[in-house]
Amino acid sequence: MSGSDAGPRLRLAELVAALSLGVDLGFGQPMEHVLRQCLIALRLAERIGLDDEERVAVYYTALLVNVGCHSDAHEQAKWFGDDIALKAGKYRYEQRSLAGAAAAVRLIGSGNPPLHRFRVGLEFALGGFHEVDRMISGHAALAASLAGRLALPDSVRRAVAASYEQWDGRGWPGELKGEAVPIASRLAQVAEFTEVAHRLGGTAAATALAERRAGTQFDPRLAAVLRRDAETVLGELDAVHTWEAVIAAEPALGVWLGGEQFDQALLAVADFVDLKSPYTLGHARAVAELVDAAAAGLGLAEDQRTRLHRAALLHGLGRLGVSNAIWDKPGPLGTGERERVRLQPYLTERMLCQSPTLAPLGAIAVQHRERLDGSGYPRGLTAPAISRQARILGTADAYRSMIEPRPHRDALTAPQAAAELRAEAAAGRLDAEAVTAVLAAAGHRVPRRTTGPAGLTGREVDVLRLLARGLSNKEIASRLVISPKTARNHVEHIYAKIDTTSRAGACLFALEHGLLPQAEPATA
Repeated sequence: MSGSDAGPRLRLAELVAALSLGVDLGFGQPMEHVLRQCLIALRLAERIGLDDEERVAVYYTALLVNVGCHSDAHEQAKWFGDDIALKAGKYRYEQRSLAGAAAAVRLIGSGNPPLHRFRVGLEFALGGFHEVDRMISGHAALAASLAGRLALPDSVRRAVAASYEQWDGRGWPGELKGEAVPIASRLAQVAEFTEVAHRLGGTAAATALAERRAGTQFDPRLAAVLRRDAETVLGELDAVHTWEAVIAAEPALGVWLGGEQFDQALLAVADFVDLKSPYTLGHARAVAELVDAAAAGLGLAEDQRTRLHRAALLHGLGRLGVSNAIWDKPGPLGTGERERVRLQPYLTERMLCQSPTLAPLGAIAVQHRERLDGSGYPRGLTAPAISRQARILGTADAYRSMIEPRPHRDALTAPQAAAELRAEAAAGRLDAEAVTAVLAAAGHRVPRRTTGPAGLTGREVDVLRLLARGLSNKEIASRLVISPKTARNHVEHIYAKIDTTSRAGACLFALEHGLLPQAEPATA
């Protein structure tokens, strides 16, 4: 499904900036680390006189430099236990240093029994270092691939592809050195590492780092500019509103996406996020396709369907902030691990909430693991607080997750998944209407929906019966486990369809068409 060109438009910088917040979490850094490094890179670019076109490459390279690093988190967790803890060590040691290598070796097999660690250590000794080098080189190539899918200029793709090269030629993949490394790559690298040093130790620590690595990892000219103008380049980083500053700092005219371009950009990001685990490959796009069909079957308006489709593509962004030691664990999760999993929808919302265009999608996505009886997460919402779109998304996500393999179980068959969904609806955890629509969209046979008199839907007939008995919108909502706003909307639609404006008129209509009386269900 593609959004209408007349619908909301997305600024590409906002999407990339939102994704960068997940990259921060994946490196064990506080949110906005990447945004701050983008500001540092732009300030350095201004001081060496780069023009607008060159600064576009600096801007997007600084935002995308590490975006591919979660793509082999499964392998990182296999070797080192916690992939996020491993990547956090990037900023503690010199690149390719013995101290850094020793720190990585100490993590091998962490979180496992001694015998397992010993076996993993032997396996790593036979080829692990070579595999890690290959993975790091692949990160830059994948980031360049994402830049291509986002239709960014060739200068950005080239710079991102070279973002791990070093001035002395000892970077990754080690094919470029000195001036042959694109200037945007050199700026992004200086900015990335000095941001961490400045945040932890202030200006003195950042300038000391620049001096120490000048001529090896860093371009010595850029290191000298940073040392000379440190107060200007690093000043007020804590005082500015980082998100707004980065979005406003996009060089030249901002890139805006609408309609099909909007959807394709979200799909590109969704596919990259799903690379985090082999168990989630293609999950977001499959869920988006399922909610499209389910929402159409339920008669949602086009703008609601478009918003739901886009929320489905982004609903898993928060997975970037949780270690693959948890996502790919073959056994049961401990209490602390389960709590980390419960953060995932919340992290998604936090990544999207600063963008006016993406925030409404985050508001849907954050509820996709909530359940009508209050047993879901992250906030334990009950039925009235869970939107209809989130109910559909949650049901589609649950179905797709069931028929996909997971580290602790094989994939369920489609009939088994359907039975599980129906059981969840019967237990009052999933919305019965959403379950029926999702199962129909997935190709399951479901009871035929009958249309009532005057084109009333089955749900509208239920509302009409309660309305005729004198129940208020709030009471109807409570009885049918929907929100008062949804109940009010149903009442308005009923009045329009049966051409009346009063409860008495609705009551007469129900009597004349055999909808009343209806016995109350027996109580146990």
